[in-house]
Amino acid sequence: MPFQYAKVEGMYDEALGMSVEWRAFDTGTAMSAAMASGDVQLSVSQGVPPFVVATSAGQDLQIVDIAVSYADNENCVVREQLEIDKDSADELAGKKVAVPLGTAAHFSFIKQMNHFGVDIGSMQVVSMAPPEGAAALAQGSVDMACGWGGSLRRMLEHGNSLLTGTEKEELGILIFDATTGPASFIAENSDVVATFLSVTAEANKMWNSGVNTDTMLPVIAKDAGMDEDAAAATMATFTFPTAEDQLDQKWLGGGVQDFMKGVADVFVEAGSIDAAKDDYTGNVNTAPLEQVGDM
Repeated sequence: MPFQYAKVEGMYDEALGMSVEWRAFDTGTAMSAAMASGDVQLSVSQGVPPFVVATSAGQDLQIVDIAVSYADNENCVVREQLEIDKDSADELAGKKVAVPLGTAAHFSFIKQMNHFGVDIGSMQVVSMAPPEGAAALAQGSVDMACGWGGSLRRMLEHGNSLLTGTEKEELGILIFDATTGPASFIAENSDVVATFLSVTAEANKMWNSGVNTDTMLPVIAKDAGMDEDAAAATMATFTFPTAEDQLDQKWLGGGVQDFMKGVADVFVEAGSIDAAKDDYTGNVNTAPLEQVGDM
């Protein structure tokens, strides 16, 4: 991601007037634990599911920034032999589908089927992790499978998706990671958080312009432990919204809050969490990002 260029080049340190200590985490759940312990004040690129799980359990965390959107990196894929597309999606009624229950992909599946008017109750929904779903789709043992990342790419070798990432976003299916932090830290250090986000915004702007790719890509790839081709291929599936865009209704202006509530309700239904909050408005804080526009 572009922020890694700013990280390596010391842009955060310079803007903040302090040395930022970076720590790598394999999962968003580990990020939540680190923030709960006080060891970490901001998490860049925390996934929505672990954030929803933590906040539903009472951890006082807030989203302050959309780190990356990757709507095209998650989807449901219909087996190619069925020749079903968005114009004939009603033919999915009664079909067998592999879904990773209790994930954002599960929520995406529900929203897509509701959009097409397909009765999920008529479908045979099987709980499968994305790699298993991809294998089942390839073998023809399921009619549709939902997943993300490498598993999604394997699924697409044997079928087609019904909606593009952009079309999914229009339905309120937002697949993204966020910059998050404890509410208390954000409230007490709003200028620090705003300055941090301003550097991220500048790095995103540099990348989005397309004129700095040759300079930034080698640095980003090395920091990510990837070769340049792999890093470029991965980043091609990502979008990095501007601070202004993030404040729109689609994102932090209301869309994210609604999305988190929908995901939480799906988690409750799947037994992944005990209960959802009535709403997640308090888990979004746009004040620091609004400051970025004034810097």
